[in-house]
Amino acid sequence: MADNSSNNAYWSANLRIIKISLVIWALVSFGFGILLRPLLAGISVGGTDLGFWFAQQGSILVFLALIFFYAWRMNKLDAEHGVEE
Repeated sequence: MADNSSNNAYWSANLRIIKISLVIWALVSFGFGILLRPLLAGISVGGTDLGFWFAQQGSILVFLALIFFYAWRMNKLDAEHGVEE
């Protein structure tokens, strides 16, 4: 029974990391790139406004950062629960 409890804790932590990552990704790509673009238009980054930068490059860079964060955090979580490779 303790093994089942450990599995549930592992998967709930895994799903929590996934949900947080998806919320961040949606906020950056959809929120900053589309919904908040008019508010970010006055801030200049690299010769263009910040909203356009998020829509074209920022969301991709945040997505890549989230991939590395997820891999790092899952390796740590695997070690905590004894299921590392």
